[in-house]
Amino acid sequence: MKLNTRAQSAQHPHNNSPVVLVHGLFGSLDNLGVLARELVQEYDVVQVDMRNHGLSPRSDEMNYPAMAQDLLDTLDDHHIDKAIFIGHSMGGKAVMALSALAPERVEKLVAIDIAPVDYHVRRHDEIFAAINAVTDAQVTTRQQAASLMREHVKEEGVIQFLLKSFVDGVWRFNVPVLWVQYPHIVGWETIPAWPHPALFVCGGNSPYVTEQYRSALLEQFPQARAHVIAGAGHWVHAEKPEAVMRAINRYLAEKSN
Repeated sequence: MKLNTRAQSAQHPHNNSPVVLVHGLFGSLDNLGVLARELVQEYDVVQVDMRNHGLSPRSDEMNYPAMAQDLLDTLDDHHIDKAIFIGHSMGGKAVMALSALAPERVEKLVAIDIAPVDYHVRRHDEIFAAINAVTDAQVTTRQQAASLMREHVKEEGVIQFLLKSFVDGVWRFNVPVLWVQYPHIVGWETIPAWPHPALFVCGGNSPYVTEQYRSALLEQFPQARAHVIAGAGHWVHAEKPEAVMRAINRYLAEKSN
């Protein structure tokens, strides 16, 4: 599946591989814009809407092998041989799955606040309830939607993030499929080791990358390095963008092996 994209050319001449930015669950290609604005100085940048999100095609299938194939199809569509991939949450897992599907197409890999594990936890049921409440009420404005969502979701930042995908009274993600396929999204099938340096950027207050996942992470990414951003949660790139960019720039400056 070829994904909807936004492509930008680097502002300065360079010999760098392109950067592909991959958002998480309930997101869109705008979500990693804070990183795109910095990276486009030195890199061509491609932001994607994942399947069942944004303006990308819909499908009843929502698992990581399928999402990895989408990324591969999108590389081919853009005539990109090899790229640097940066993915947040679900997007990070999709990028990791791509390292198994087509390792030769991944030059570098950054996973933001996600580990290659099956979490066995439902963290989004309140969000699904809030989204469905808006749909059921058939409201059309973001203001009306927000007031309904506050009955289910307490974090105003999460509500405003979700509302970025509420356009003309319609959600831009495929809610029924995301609900049915949710076990695949939080799940994971172990992949062969990717034998290159990878960067895992973690929020210090987040439960997504903790010591309990260390052995599984290193089994699949034996050259992984973790960079913990103190005082940040799961949305670490939104909460501490400068610290995240410093970590990414250091990693990208290292020679590949």
